[in-house]
Amino acid sequence: MRIGILWDLDGTLLDTLQDLADGTNHALRQFGYPERTVEEVRRFVGNGAQRLIEQAVPAGADVAEVLEAFYAYYNAHCRVKTKPYDGILDALAELERRFPMAVVSNKPDTAVKRLCAQYFSGLYARGESADCPRKPAPDMVYKAMDAVGVETCIYVGDSEVDVATARNAGVPCLSVLWGFRDRRTLLNAGADHFCAACEELPGIISKMAGEIIGK
Repeated sequence: MRIGILWDLDGTLLDTLQDLADGTNHALRQFGYPERTVEEVRRFVGNGAQRLIEQAVPAGADVAEVLEAFYAYYNAHCRVKTKPYDGILDALAELERRFPMAVVSNKPDTAVKRLCAQYFSGLYARGESADCPRKPAPDMVYKAMDAVGVETCIYVGDSEVDVATARNAGVPCLSVLWGFRDRRTLLNAGADHFCAACEELPGIISKMAGEIIGK
């Protein structure tokens, strides 16, 4: 059985929080709405840009116009403060020698492809688009597995959305603890495999892959 690794992007591979907060607040300012703190934005992310803006705007706001302003700004500024988590590039380099890999994200597809081209060149990557339901629907997972030619995968993410996505796709989930959600939130979502540091990823994933093969 050929096993792949599918990665969430925000909070898993890249620390995108400050750029997301900056984009959100830029859009809010255009319409005179109160800005949000970074910690508020942390709670809002994970379910795509529309859901982020829905939670960020005050009641009665025109979500569509604020979302359009967010897209315009963020697509042009998604790489200003964003960076890979310490140790993630080394972990990916080691794992890529043994597993086909891909990135699936609820971030807008344009930004996903731009960021992955810069930091993870060569990896298949897709984000939110009209032709594929966003996570936690399993469609992105299935399309990515087909694209990299694997029968199943280990899904790696940082949020309750990722836990639900893996469950819906029928694949195991590894929840990382350096991202946008804490361990309690992940446990409450049903997470059962955890990784506390990037350098632990190769060992944990290899063990999980062995368990899949042994079933």
